[in-house]
Amino acid sequence: MNLDLAWPWALGALPLPLVAARLLPRAPSGGERAVRLPFLGAIGPALAQGSGAPRWRLPLAILAWALLVLAAARPQWVGEPIDLPTEGRDLLLAVDISGSMATEDMRLGNRVSDRLNAVKAVAGDFIERRRGDRLGLILFGRNAYLQTPLTFDRATVRTLLNEAAIGLAGKETALGDAIGLAVKKLRDRPEGDRVLILLTDGANTAGEVQPLKAAQLAASEGVRVHTIGVGADAVGLFGLARSGGDLDEATLQAIAQHTGGRYFRARDLGSLRGIYALLDELEPVTGDAQSFRPVAELYAWPLGAAFLIAAALLFAATLPEGFRAPKSIRRA
Repeated sequence: MNLDLAWPWALGALPLPLVAARLLPRAPSGGERAVRLPFLGAIGPALAQGSGAPRWRLPLAILAWALLVLAAARPQWVGEPIDLPTEGRDLLLAVDISGSMATEDMRLGNRVSDRLNAVKAVAGDFIERRRGDRLGLILFGRNAYLQTPLTFDRATVRTLLNEAAIGLAGKETALGDAIGLAVKKLRDRPEGDRVLILLTDGANTAGEVQPLKAAQLAASEGVRVHTIGVGADAVGLFGLARSGGDLDEATLQAIAQHTGGRYFRARDLGSLRGIYALLDELEPVTGDAQSFRPVAELYAWPLGAAFLIAAALLFAATLPEGFRAPKSIRRA
């Protein structure tokens, strides 16, 4: 941080009063009336010591002028540079909050967690890394809702994701409606950077739009959809694992394939973290970073000080005659 002058050329006005005093003609003084004192000889020595303007006025007037010129030069307090990416992806997260997301088959540290809390823990870190992207959040169950429109405010997106509750949008799963809503919100954004990450643990059981039909619409609008299937493998007969339980992996794979995206399978917290790390590579933040420096204007301080000094000089000049020496005294 440092002090700077926005208009340093204004300092060239500093010598103007001196130039004016040299070049402009003096005001006439012949019309002034004199006070005739027959006893001037008696009081002359005393008046000679106190006559004329006080010596402190001239330095104060010079200081007031210097402060006015400094204010005109616009002094500023300039902060440290802050990087600001100018362009990034328009990325929507569509998170399933249907009833099945309450299934406790994930682990957070040493404790068992439901699927939604595991998603919140990992997706929150993913959101934090997407600096420069416009992020939005869709929550869906039986219905799909835009919880956060596209914004650079990553903290708000993360907060609203953490506040999402299972069953808030209904107990069923409307995959097609979630994709359709995302396409509607992304279609007006620049082409090539429209991305949807769809995260679910089930199959389409509700909604007005079929998932594959919504995927075709997304492809026609240039929206790339990455799908993530969440949940540990279910255990079937004889202890054999069934992939995903109710998860419709075939539909999720088809959605990703139609739109140019990728399908990922998240069976545990570690694989979910790996998926988001891979998404960072697949959808990198684009655009050259620019920087700006916060600026605080300081001209009000020298300007205020100059006005205070000018007011003091004006007050001193208007004091009653008893407080000031006569302007001119002539001998009778």
